[in-house]
Amino acid sequence: MSKNVRVRFAPSPTGPLHIGGVRTALFNYLFAKKYNGTFVLRIEDTDQNRFVEGAEKYIIDSLNWCNIPYDEGPGKEGTCGPYKQSERKHLYKQYADELIASGNAYYAFDTAEELDFHRKDHEAKGKTFIYNWHNREKLNNSLSLSAEDVKTKLEAGEDYVIRFKSPQDQILHLNDSIRGAIKIDTNILDDKVLFKSDGMPTYHLANIVDDHLMEISHVIRGEEWLPSLALHMQLYTAFGWEAPEFAHLPLILKPTGKGKLSKRDGDKLGFPVFPLEYTSPEGEVSRGYKEEGYFAEAVINFLAFLGWNPGTEQELFSLDELVAAFELERVNKAGARFDPDKIKWFNHHYMQEQNDDAIAETFQKQHNELTSIDVNYIALVVGLVKERATFISDLWELSSYFFVAPESYDEKASKKAFKDDTKDLMLELVDIISKNTEFEVETLQTEIKGWITSNAIGFGKIMMPLRLALVGALQGPDVFDIMYMIGKQETVKRIEKVIAML
Repeated sequence: MSKNVRVRFAPSPTGPLHIGGVRTALFNYLFAKKYNGTFVLRIEDTDQNRFVEGAEKYIIDSLNWCNIPYDEGPGKEGTCGPYKQSERKHLYKQYADELIASGNAYYAFDTAEELDFHRKDHEAKGKTFIYNWHNREKLNNSLSLSAEDVKTKLEAGEDYVIRFKSPQDQILHLNDSIRGAIKIDTNILDDKVLFKSDGMPTYHLANIVDDHLMEISHVIRGEEWLPSLALHMQLYTAFGWEAPEFAHLPLILKPTGKGKLSKRDGDKLGFPVFPLEYTSPEGEVSRGYKEEGYFAEAVINFLAFLGWNPGTEQELFSLDELVAAFELERVNKAGARFDPDKIKWFNHHYMQEQNDDAIAETFQKQHNELTSIDVNYIALVVGLVKERATFISDLWELSSYFFVAPESYDEKASKKAFKDDTKDLMLELVDIISKNTEFEVETLQTEIKGWITSNAIGFGKIMMPLRLALVGALQGPDVFDIMYMIGKQETVKRIEKVIAML
């Protein structure tokens, strides 16, 4: 790629970062890194009414946890800062004035009451009120008023907004890296407000000005911004600036039914839609992938496949492999359905990739029963059972018998395992185990299996009650591994407990 790649992720600090926003940030990050470019974080906080304290920190913490940190942004100042729009508000008025001077924008003095009257009047006639070429010269603005009247209103401090003057009878030819060529009839466009009466720019003006000043080469954003593409391209033309290349990502859809994924879907179906746990100013707690036990690598690998595919059968990618494989041209146009089971599948895989020692430390912290147990022993247990686990929180159910003796025995399994001769056989087994001097997996296996075979007992008659005695259920890794791990004394004690019960 010939041009210097600079992309940006530009969320608003109005609450927690939705998983869809993380996907947008990820695709920007992958694109930037593939072309040795720069990934910029810009906080778009021009709407102070919706600003939420702590949301900016949450966004930054989320990107860091996902291992997709930005190169420039708040706290990482580059040459294009500041990176919060509230700290750049002194910049925007001059560009709005420039558009007025060039005839591409105009002052509009319409009050909220006047606009509401026009909307209701149109509705009564079965029409939709659109402020644009067909009525703007009849409304209360600088196109219908004399220059003297406009000057008087401005000097009197009357409230106004600045609107873009959308052209009449033109066909805009636009291009999207994902969706291809797009044609828009300008007659259907409204004259969007660029600058508000409170002295702040709207999203549209601030967005374009900042992308230009920050030298953004590619705008990769969600599909919900596709309707804004026509206005944004017209603004670049009006300013005489070179526009970046645009790519609009497909929506992330609900697991079932129609519509895009929402927090309500997660609450209903039992999965998070935010990367980190979030507590709202009102005290409402929303679940996070980190706190639910997901690995960041699993979340990222899963999100990469929501709307993109590498064109191969490979599904498991490291972040470096995603960077190497990522192409905007391989992003789908159609929405991507969110699959809670698939992200668990990814997490199960990454669980197997984790270091047993690291898992053991986390596992130990989660359970008071493990506080006094050697973490090296816990790590050995983890190595035996983690192939059955999706989350670290699954480990206690899978391995508790390595730490505490079972207090009860599975009823269905007991009926299957405990027969009339079980007590006598278990007494013989205790004798064999007690005489074993090495108590290693291989010697235990050789002696016990040899005894079973030479006496034609049948493996089920021994192995099922033995496993029940050790575990409390017919589950777990190799029974000889369990015996070795808990030791001879504990093994004998557990078998004798069963004998006493029979």
